[in-house]
Amino acid sequence: MNTSNINEKIKKLNEILKSSKNTVFFGGAGVSTESGIPDFRSVDGLYSQKYDYPPETILSGDFFYSQTEEFYRFYRDKMLCLTAMPNAAHLKLAEMEQKGKLSAVITQNIDGLHQKAGSKRVYELHGSVLRNYCLKCGKSFTAEYILHSEGVPRCECGGLIKPDVVLYSEQLDQKVLGASVNAIGNADTLIIGGTSLVVYPAAGLINYFRGNNLVIINMSPTSADNSADLLIEGRIGEVLGSTEI
Repeated sequence: MNTSNINEKIKKLNEILKSSKNTVFFGGAGVSTESGIPDFRSVDGLYSQKYDYPPETILSGDFFYSQTEEFYRFYRDKMLCLTAMPNAAHLKLAEMEQKGKLSAVITQNIDGLHQKAGSKRVYELHGSVLRNYCLKCGKSFTAEYILHSEGVPRCECGGLIKPDVVLYSEQLDQKVLGASVNAIGNADTLIIGGTSLVVYPAAGLINYFRGNNLVIINMSPTSADNSADLLIEGRIGEVLGSTEI
């Protein structure tokens, strides 16, 4: 895409955001790749790398309970990117919320970077690596505790510690899901960014949008491109970082 074309699209995005009374952002892994966190499904992402088991298998509920030590070996190595910092997209979304131009962030990411950037209303569909809890007594543990533990991390009560993330085969938190549906259903502008819209049920959330402006910002095509009022092919941080809101 040439520069003049993308500049025109960013200009249109600015106009949409200025006139919108209720904007919601729905994002995926592409929002965090500019912070150095790998995208699972990109060409150079985790899904193209070779392990003893495929990442989708390791990050499943069944694998967590049946091969917990192997799960944590992969999890510490690939899922805990605790030094990552918010990028221009995270920062712009937090700024928009502070100015009253964004009502909610709905994210498929588990890195906590939206909150680190300053966003307050964040619905984490897949949980967060920053929260961990004992399955026996419920005690909480930090991500740093998990990162620096060895083998299978256990509570002093003897219970197994589990990250507060939604693994494959596990259901989404119904309260978070319901709040996300409500936010999208009440929005007049929905910005979708950095997601290929292939992971369900999260990807199905856009079906609840009844507003006027559907904006998609992504590096590759999505299943909702034909429904978009504004389609911008580009990096989410670069695009949002260029807006005037």
